Amino acid sequence: MGYLGAVRLRDGSFPFRREADQFHGLSFFEFMKGLYAISIACGRRVVVIPDKAKYHHARWHRPWREERAAELVLDYLPPYHPELNPVERVWKLTRRLCLHNRYFPLLQDVTATVETEFAGRAGPNETLRRLCAIT
Repeated sequence: MGYLGAVRLRDGSFPFRREADQFHGLSFFEFMKGLYAISIACGRRVVVIPDKAKYHHARWHRPWREERAAELVLDYLPPYHPELNPVERVWKLTRRLCLHNRYFPLLQDVTATVETEFAGRAGPNETLRRLCAIT
């Protein structure tokens, strides 16, 4: 289980998606389609900054990405540099605010706590906007 998430730098909103299984090309594709739908509604171009994970490069969703290249671009991070990934800062903040020094008897308690924190960031969020801003 894990999460795919992105911070919209314009306002700090944080769309996310929980994956019950491992990440793969299909899960990333579904997440990208959601980001694309949000961006089209706003009339803005989306630049996604993923790392070099294989599922970010899946061949079977390449044609979809190429058809939408004017509205959606993937700009990959250099290999072995997770510190450059802004969403890592979001995870660090999340761990500090709601996971550190707490006992969770069940994994579902961790999941519920994280999703509550993420849901509070779904709308505009100045903290996330500043945290992930490129300066």
